[in-house]
Amino acid sequence: MLRVNKCVPADEASQWIWGPSSTESIRYFTGTIRHQLPIVIVSMALIMALGLLYLFTTPPTYLATASVEIDARRAESFKQQPVSSDNAAVDTQMVQTQIEILKSATISRSVVKKLRLTDDPEFVGAGRGLKGQLTKLISEFLSSAKPSGSELMRMAVATLADHRTVTRDSQTYAVEIGVELLDSNKAAQIANAIVDAYLDDELEAKYAATRRASVWLQQRSKELQAEASAARRAVVEFKVKNNIVDAGGGRLMDDQQLSEVNTQLVLTQAATAEAKARYERIQEVMRQDVPDASVAEALKNEVITKLRGQYLDMAARQAIWSQRYGANHLASVNLRTQMHEILRSIRDEMQKIAESAKSDYEIAQAREQSIRDSLGQAVFRSQTTGQAQIQLQELESASETAKAVRDNFLERYMQAVQQQSFPINEARLIDPAEPPLSKNHPKTFLVLLLTGATGLVVSFCAASLRELSDRVFRSSEQVEDSLRVKCLATLPYLQAGSASSAKARQEARTSLASTAVLKCPQLMLSHVLDEPFSQFTEALRSIKVAINLKGSVESVKVIGLTSTLPHEGKSTVAANYAHLIAQGGCGTILIDADLRNPTLSRQLAPNRRGLIDVIAGRKTIQDVVTVDQRTGLKLVPSGPQSNLLSSNDLLASAAMKNVIDELRESYDYIIIDLPPLIPVVDARAAAAFVDTFIYVIEWGRTRIDTAKHSLAHAPELSERLLGAVINKVDMRKLKRYERYLGNHYYHKYSAQYTRSEHPRQRVRGPAKKLRQ
Repeated sequence: MLRVNKCVPADEASQWIWGPSSTESIRYFTGTIRHQLPIVIVSMALIMALGLLYLFTTPPTYLATASVEIDARRAESFKQQPVSSDNAAVDTQMVQTQIEILKSATISRSVVKKLRLTDDPEFVGAGRGLKGQLTKLISEFLSSAKPSGSELMRMAVATLADHRTVTRDSQTYAVEIGVELLDSNKAAQIANAIVDAYLDDELEAKYAATRRASVWLQQRSKELQAEASAARRAVVEFKVKNNIVDAGGGRLMDDQQLSEVNTQLVLTQAATAEAKARYERIQEVMRQDVPDASVAEALKNEVITKLRGQYLDMAARQAIWSQRYGANHLASVNLRTQMHEILRSIRDEMQKIAESAKSDYEIAQAREQSIRDSLGQAVFRSQTTGQAQIQLQELESASETAKAVRDNFLERYMQAVQQQSFPINEARLIDPAEPPLSKNHPKTFLVLLLTGATGLVVSFCAASLRELSDRVFRSSEQVEDSLRVKCLATLPYLQAGSASSAKARQEARTSLASTAVLKCPQLMLSHVLDEPFSQFTEALRSIKVAINLKGSVESVKVIGLTSTLPHEGKSTVAANYAHLIAQGGCGTILIDADLRNPTLSRQLAPNRRGLIDVIAGRKTIQDVVTVDQRTGLKLVPSGPQSNLLSSNDLLASAAMKNVIDELRESYDYIIIDLPPLIPVVDARAAAAFVDTFIYVIEWGRTRIDTAKHSLAHAPELSERLLGAVINKVDMRKLKRYERYLGNHYYHKYSAQYTRSEHPRQRVRGPAKKLRQ
């Protein structure tokens, strides 16, 4: 038996275990595409047709784009406070917020109202393209009522949202607004309208926010004014209640009075001491008869000074007169009398002064005592006010805080009022939209590219699914890999009546002997005789070469042909192979051993005695043999009684073995057409007398699992299996699996070897075959 033992190296085995290499992957991809080329072509054609249909049915649209810059520093520059980098910086969240505002329904409704898009069929109609037409038909079929104004507005807003795109340009502060429509001018107009609506909405939002803030600040300032007044009123009431008077300069009246009383007390004490000293001095002077000049000058009394002058003058004259006239002189006496009167006048005046000084001293003492009493009261009041002053300070602090908050809110209110007159926002238009010159959708090249790529993927997936589900034999490599046997030949599919000429068909019908005529209603059984240079005949010759090579090593005379299931063409292969060997001059006999379904017997020798009669001993081989006159091939039919329940017993009997032994002595080759393996076990019963087996496989029909199962359960047959033959091959499709076995190479080079009897006559074209 010719077996194929494919040993895989260790490194390649590891690649198969852990995953195929890139070469194997490429081989798998290319092989799958080549095997399932029609599916690939059909899938690609369908996908490309869908892409072309999409291009033809989709109207072109145009994309108009406007750019807006968002910069907070432009608005900050008009404010009172300085611009800081932290406040002016536009972060990602702010830009994203502005993008969402641009996408909002408020902006869309403003644009729809401004441009009256509710009257535009593109926005309130069914839409564009094939999908739009289908939607229109369905909507008209389901409902005939005319939509209301609000419904039209919602439809227009939804359509605008579908046709509008708002994106940020990389990491910049620029935002692009794109509108894609059928009309390029309309797209540019709507894009610019969206920008205008956004800018107006931003200004209106800022103005409304400022207005709301102003109203709130005004109300809040009134509340704070009331709170500040109440706090101030509480301070005043607390001062009145606790008799706390502010003297100015941050000092209380009690403190100031205490200081003043203390000062007055010091001054009063000094005045009292001065009055006392004066009074005591006067008392001392009064003890003198005549006050000296210093006392008189100290008293500063003109009367006393004048009287003292008169007294001194009279004393001087009295001294002169006494000295001159004596002490008792009347003039002296008169002068002394006058002097006594002047002294009495001086004493009286001095008494008056002393009483006045005493009175001043007493007044000074009374005043000092009064001031002392006032100081005591001031000290008491100051001590009482000190405890209340703590609460007063808290009230004053609360009053000052309320006043500061009120002043701050008033300042903010004034700023807010001033900002209402500045129509400035963070966004500005930097690039208005213009009508585009070229369409944006559909992109023909991209659609074709994607369609092609999708077609490749879909077609390859379909081909892969078909390849995985196609568990039948398609190539000799599958036979050798799955069954581990040699694929001997690949036989093309034969059709009935394929003989090349009417003359050949007539010869086939009349070439059998009159007494042992081999009738052939279907000329496929003798195709090798009618088409000696066909691919079918050349493939059978390869089987003959394999048998000859094996025959050089061991005896190979009895050759059995079997298959997996019926109708796989084993009988056709057996008949043609027997004709081929007999044509070569070897003694050949063909035995129809398919006792339950004798195809050869029904077609070549119907209703004739055959193998069953020979085994039963009713006939001899010579009685049942028929002969073909063209090749001398002998045929042993199965016999008319072929429907036997114990056909396997007949084939395994000693009589059958004796028949084969008898034929071995008379013939060079014994070709036996055996039943298939799956339905019956007759082929396994024939293993006792068959030298080698040929396994016939129908191309594209015999399942791999079935064939493996049948051979695995017939070890006595598989041990003697010479090889397998692939039959009924569609040579046009085979080139997708094994290019070197297709019609191309045969038609291209066979003419050089297929010559007629005349050397100058050549076969021209694949349909012309030379015949013998």
